[in-house]
Amino acid sequence: MTDAAYSIAFPFGFAADGTTAEVGRADHVTDLLEQLLFTRQGERLLRPAMGCGLPDLLFAPASPETAEAARMTIQVAVLEHLAREIELTGLDVRPEGSSLRIDIAYRIRATGDAGHARFDAETGADG
Repeated sequence: MTDAAYSIAFPFGFAADGTTAEVGRADHVTDLLEQLLFTRQGERLLRPAMGCGLPDLLFAPASPETAEAARMTIQVAVLEHLAREIELTGLDVRPEGSSLRIDIAYRIRATGDAGHARFDAETGADG
């Protein structure tokens, strides 16, 4: 499938021709996941329930316990807020140094295409 322009890019920016930067559906899903993971609940005025609150882990140790708590929080948030866009097919959260490595595998519902996104969330210290 082609990944034609589907949505406005996040973060907002401009294309080389001066128009609003756009992204394809796959990049849009990655942008949605990033916004969901790194937004605290209550941070968005019109959607106060949206978010995972990974920034709240800043002072937590990068331990297996913290990784499991983050995994459960992410799973619930994706199911609650992005279920219309994607089907979660895999989720792995593991400590790496002083951060959590988050690998998310999914299927885009509209196209059936498989996708993968990787994020790192900084925590306080090595577990």
